[in-house]
Formats: sequence, C-alpha cells, structure tokens
Amino acid sequence: MASSAHALAAATPASRDKYVDLLRVASLGTVVLGHWLMAAVSVRGDGRAEVGNLLAVEPRLQLLTWALQVMPVFFFVGGFSHALSYRSLRRKAGENGGGTLYSVFLRARLQRLLRPTVVFIGVWGALALALQLAGREGGLLDVSLRLVAQPLWFIGIYLAMVAFTPPLLRLHERYGWGAFGGLVAAAGLVDVLRFGFGVPYVEFLNFAFVWLAVHQLGFLRADGKLGRPYLLAGAGLAGVVLLVAYGPYPLSMVGMPGEKISNMAPPTFALLCHGLWLVGGVESLRGPARRWLRRPRVWRAVVAANGVSMTAFLWHLTAMLGVYGALLALGVRLPEPATGAWWAQVPVRVVVAGAVTALLVTVFRRFEQPSAVVLGESGVSPAGARPAAALGVTLCLFGVLGLSMVGFGGLLEGRTAVLIAVRVTAPVAVAMTLVGWLLVERAGRGRPAAVAA
Repeated sequence: MASSAHALAAATPASRDKYVDLLRVASLGTVVLGHWLMAAVSVRGDGRAEVGNLLAVEPRLQLLTWALQVMPVFFFVGGFSHALSYRSLRRKAGENGGGTLYSVFLRARLQRLLRPTVVFIGVWGALALALQLAGREGGLLDVSLRLVAQPLWFIGIYLAMVAFTPPLLRLHERYGWGAFGGLVAAAGLVDVLRFGFGVPYVEFLNFAFVWLAVHQLGFLRADGKLGRPYLLAGAGLAGVVLLVAYGPYPLSMVGMPGEKISNMAPPTFALLCHGLWLVGGVESLRGPARRWLRRPRVWRAVVAANGVSMTAFLWHLTAMLGVYGALLALGVRLPEPATGAWWAQVPVRVVVAGAVTALLVTVFRRFEQPSAVVLGESGVSPAGARPAAALGVTLCLFGVLGLSMVGFGGLLEGRTAVLIAVRVTAPVAVAMTLVGWLLVERAGRGRPAAVAA
C-alpha cells in the first residue's frame, strides 16, 4: 500500500485539487473519531452490557457536535467530484456511447462505494446468521449486530446524491446560485410545514433537500463560484445559533437517544445552516492547507488514506465494539462513562481500535480499488441502460438505508424497521442491495470503446 501511494502521489497532475482529497479524508476521519469517543459502554447491575451515548450522559458536550458533525463537508466534496467526473464523461460521450452515459457514470462513481459495502454486508450477514444458528446472542453481541449497520445511512444518502447529479448539475449550469437557493428554500418550507402547521411525514423530504443543497455547493466550488467563503460561514453560523436559541431545534447536530426532535433524522433547516458554516469554514482555510499539501510526505499520507477511507469507515465500529468485547471477555472493569477513570481509558481504547481497524483494512481494502471505466456499448441495450441503472441505484439506496435501521440481528425472526412508512427486514434489505448493485454493474459495464479517466 505504501509503494502504491508513493507512485500515485508522484504521478499526481498539477491541476488536481489536493485540498479536496484532504477534506474527504479529514471528514471521514473525524466521523470515525467521533463515533469512538461518543460510544459509552457500561455494565448494568445484572451484568448485561449496554451501549449509551456520551453526549446523553454529559449534555454539555453536545456543543462539540458543531465541530465533529462533518458529514456536510464530505457531501460537499462529493458534489465537487461528481461534477468533474460527469463533465469528463460527458465530453467523451459526445463521440463514444452517449446513450449509456448515465449508467457508466453511476458505475464509475459507485464502484468504490458499493463493492466494499457489499462485502461488508456479506461478511456481517453471514456472521450474524452463524451466530443465530449457534444460539449465541445477548448482551453486547446483540447491540453490536444492530450498531455496526448504522453508518450505512451515509451510504444510502450518498447513493442518492450520485443518482441526482446529472439533472441537478444541469440546473446548476443553467441557474447557478439559483438552483442552490431553490433547495435551501424548499428545506426551509419543509420545516415551516412540519413545525408551524404539523403536516405529517413532510419532514422526510428534507433527507433530499438538505443534503442535496450541501451537495450543490460542491458544484459551485467546481466552477469557482463560492466567492467569499467566510460570508457563507458567517451566515450559516448565525442561522444555526438563532434557530437553536429561539426555535424548536436541539443543540446536538447528531441524533440523541430518546429525543423528540433530531437535527439528523430527518435533517432540519438548522443542520443545513450548520453545513453552510462548516463548508464556508473549511473553504476559508484553503490557502494555508494547499501550502501544507505541497510537502511530499503529507500528500503521500493523504493519497494512502484516500485509497482505504471507505473501507475504514465501514469497519471502524466493528473494531471499536470488538475492543469493548475483548475488554469484557478479559474481565477488565469498565468505569462509568464521563468519569475521570473513563476518560483515562479513552486514549488506550482509541489506539487499540485504530490498530484493529488497520488490520481490517489490510484484509478488505482490495475491494475498494476501482476498475477501468469504459464508455461504449453497455452490458444491456442502450435504451435499457439508463432505466436499469436508475432502478439499480434506487434498490441499493433503499436496501442500505433499510439495513442501517434494522441491523443484522434477528435474521431468522423477521425483525423489522420502518423506512418512510414501509416495514423492511434485514434479508429483504440485503436482497435489494445485491440486486441493485448487480443492475448498476451490468448497465454501466461497457465493451471496449474509449476509456474514460
């Protein structure tokens, strides 16, 4: 991996925006660290282990989520990358295989996302089934089977962003800031209908409007139209402060157990303002960060991390829960969360979880390596490639979102979760994901005609 990163770093074209790569790695790394810190495992009086949330134990720390909830930055970076990728393919499609452009674009963007995700689902699904057949259940194991699937919500949202890139990019190219403003206005209207008039189910629309608005900022960044980012940061920060202080919005920018209103599920207008200030903030640091990235060692580290970032993200909770499981198996006393003894254990737990994650990355990282992207004749007819790809990404989206809610527990018991008023089970969610992935792969796999970068 080190030699590969060294070669890729040396071959980096001068035109590449290295800061975007740094933001991608830093945002995922921050999420991983945040998850490791927030997990508060304790042992109840009856000897059963339970996983709580540090932010619920110590509510004053919820303000930290205004820095640690950095998923908006990752989606912003996604918008930038998707715009460049689609435009590159579109230029080549003018002469080669324009009829399959959408399907090839989907496959190209989703390979590094779906392949490691499908492997993760397959490994955990098989493990969960084996454990249930063996009668192994209860305690931290049951909690783990549910928790390890929760980060898949991010995969589902990202799938939707890729799927909507072509039409939203056309809107951006026509209306610029107006397209972004329309999404912001729609997100605000949803919250007015939700909190002001009590309209049922309307809040789920903000899964689209909030995250796609942040994604749209990436298009503006690709065209150099963000202007003065500190103005964006100031407006976003002022907005979120006012909304939390005087509106119905909670302080935490991540979901909290038992709360009636969450800024995350579904996303609120306050979370959108939070995303604006984060994007404006990181963009304001672009100059000094670019100078730092000119150092060869720094850039090689970023390249190496980018090559395994999705694999590390998928497996980091597995590593963390494995560390806690090992501590319990060895009879190590777990102190009460947020106490001095608990904080003293944090560095050790984080280091060990990092080492276990690195080991898992070594095992599974090869599934994150993309293959060549080809424009030309698809694996299905040109007329059927686009709808097949659209159906595939939709199935994947609902499959991974459903699995993030129901988890891997109770595979043989038909355990269900409600996904936007529809009940789903883990086997159904897994089947939807696999079928959708195969459709995307088949529709976007062209026969050799012209290789797209």
